[in-house]
Amino acid sequence: MGTTPTTARGRETRQRIVTAAVEVVAECGAVSASLDAVGERAPASRSQLYHYFDDKSDLLRAVAEATNDAVMDAQEELFAGLDRWEGWVRWADALVALQEARGGVGGCPIANLLGQIGERDDDIRRVLATGFDRWESAIHAGLRHMVDSGELRADADLDQLAVSTLASLQGGLVLAQARRDPRALRAALDGALTLIANSRTAH
Repeated sequence: MGTTPTTARGRETRQRIVTAAVEVVAECGAVSASLDAVGERAPASRSQLYHYFDDKSDLLRAVAEATNDAVMDAQEELFAGLDRWEGWVRWADALVALQEARGGVGGCPIANLLGQIGERDDDIRRVLATGFDRWESAIHAGLRHMVDSGELRADADLDQLAVSTLASLQGGLVLAQARRDPRALRAALDGALTLIANSRTAH
C-alpha cells in the first residue's frame, strides 16, 4: 500500500487522485484507465501518484472502496426507512426511478467494477464483495427492525430474505442495463417485496 497521508493537505491530495481515478474508470473502464490519465485529471504528478499508491492495482483498490462508499452513502436515507413496510416501497420506487431517469444506463457501479477486474485481481474482488456485504447488512437490519416492532413474523428467515432481496436487485439492474429497460428492475423488486410481504403480520 502507498503512503497513508497524515496531514489535511495530504488527505485532500489523495482524495483528489481517487476522485479522478473513479471518473477515468467510469469513462474508460478499469483496464484501459491509465495513471497518466488519472494524473492529468487530478491534477497530480507521477511522483504524487506513486507516493500515495504503489501501482495501478493499488489505486484501483481505492477506486473499489470509493465505489462501495458512494453506493451505500447514496442510499443512507432510504436504508433508515427500511424499519417499516412503507420504507421498503419507497426504497424500491427510488431505485426504479433512478433507472428510469437514466434510461437503464449504468447498472450497479459495484457490479460493473467487479465484472471488469474482479477475476483479474482477487484483492479488489474481496473489496467489492464487502460492498455487497454492507448492502445486504443494511437490508437485514431493516428486516430485523420490522421483526422487533412486530411488523414481520418472528419466524421470518431474515438471512434468506436479505440475500434474495439483494440478488433480485442485482439481477434486475443487470437486465435493465442490458435491455435499457427499467421495467426489469421493477419486476425484480416487486418479486422481492412480495416475499417480504408474505412474512408480514398484517397486510
